[in-house]
Amino acid sequence: MAEQRVERRLAAILAADVAGYSRLMSEDEAGTLAAWQRCHSELIDPGIARHRGRIVKLMGDGLLAEFSSVVEAVDCAAEIQRDMAARNANPASDRPLILRIGVHLGDVIVEGDDIHGDGVNIAARLESIAEPGGICVSRQVYDQVQKKLTLEYRNLGPQILKNIPDPIEVFAIKGDGLAAGNDRQDVRYCRAPDGVRLAYAMSGQGKALVKTANWMNHLEYDWACPIWHPFLSGLSKSHKLVRYDARGNGMSDWDVDELSLDAWVSDLETVVEAAGLEKFPLLGVSQGCAISIAYAVRHPERVTHLILYGGFAVGANKRTPQEAAKRKALTTLVRLEWGADSPSIRQLFAASMIPDATKEQIDSFNELQRRATSAECAARYLETTAEFDVTELLPQVKVPTLVMHARGDAQVPLEAGRQMAAAIPGARFVALQGNNHVLLGQDPGMQRFFEEIDLFLAR
Repeated sequence: MAEQRVERRLAAILAADVAGYSRLMSEDEAGTLAAWQRCHSELIDPGIARHRGRIVKLMGDGLLAEFSSVVEAVDCAAEIQRDMAARNANPASDRPLILRIGVHLGDVIVEGDDIHGDGVNIAARLESIAEPGGICVSRQVYDQVQKKLTLEYRNLGPQILKNIPDPIEVFAIKGDGLAAGNDRQDVRYCRAPDGVRLAYAMSGQGKALVKTANWMNHLEYDWACPIWHPFLSGLSKSHKLVRYDARGNGMSDWDVDELSLDAWVSDLETVVEAAGLEKFPLLGVSQGCAISIAYAVRHPERVTHLILYGGFAVGANKRTPQEAAKRKALTTLVRLEWGADSPSIRQLFAASMIPDATKEQIDSFNELQRRATSAECAARYLETTAEFDVTELLPQVKVPTLVMHARGDAQVPLEAGRQMAAAIPGARFVALQGNNHVLLGQDPGMQRFFEEIDLFLAR
């Protein structure tokens, strides 16, 4: 008997679900179900039909749809999100519902009216990482639609998706009615006691989470660039993220008289007061860990939780003679080459800070050098942080502390993070998979980083 031939075809697959559906159902089961049914009958079903698609299946809070045209699929996704945003903004509408949508172009297996295979699985995983109110598409989709549909596309880089063996390059789509609340930031200014102007930003909703400034930040460029945006957007999903540019960096004043640990701690105090915060969890990254530790020791009544990632208690000049010599050479190179379109310095920094970055991320890193600070200020920053030593403060930390570090971090060795955690009473240490000093969207440890923070703050 001849083996039955499996039917396959190329299709554009749209997967959608309601963000926070379980919580909404627990609060008002009947109202949520009625609102979802009305959205289907009034917005979603007609929209899919207009774009010549078909609904393959409904799955409680979600749906799967198939289109013969990928342009129609993405246009339909954008139309649905705009219509849903307009519906939610109408005071007369019933319970607000926010969708996440993923679109992929791939091969599917056909079984009657149903479809299966990697094309379907990838679309579902893209939907799971989309922002509430947003859309994520694969590279295959982006290549087909980016010149045909007038939407804004942001490259999130290669992403590790659950149960998908290879990384998938993902693009987030923005446009009228597509920007979620955590995809916007409000930039403000305040002044330190010595007159230095400091820029700070707030994004997201929920309880406050303060991120201490670290080296080479720029509030506006970081928010849009492929290096920092996945990290910052992820923190803004369930928190009101408050962050700022350190003196000498980004949108804060560059030409300043004093760069020191005490000055940077004072700047954190200034930003916290300007933002009107009383008690909050504090996140330090890299050099920001020492500043966060010093602040937590000075103000234990204000810091509810301390989170430290990729940090160190002792600066390069005080670790080993070899590290001190390397830092001196690096500082000299920075004074000579900083901000220039020099492949040598770009590769030097990329090799130690983001060795697993894509070409686009490395190019963005190079642009960040030019935007973040001047050559002289960058050199002064390296010299100052190399002299850090907060080892005597570690036993004085009285707040719950979580320390995380990438296993393959070449910029700050894993052992520096482990030693810092061991000296803080009751601190928990987590080693994350990955080699990058700056967590990138495609890093295997990125999702665990967010999960560990959520679990830690829930205690």
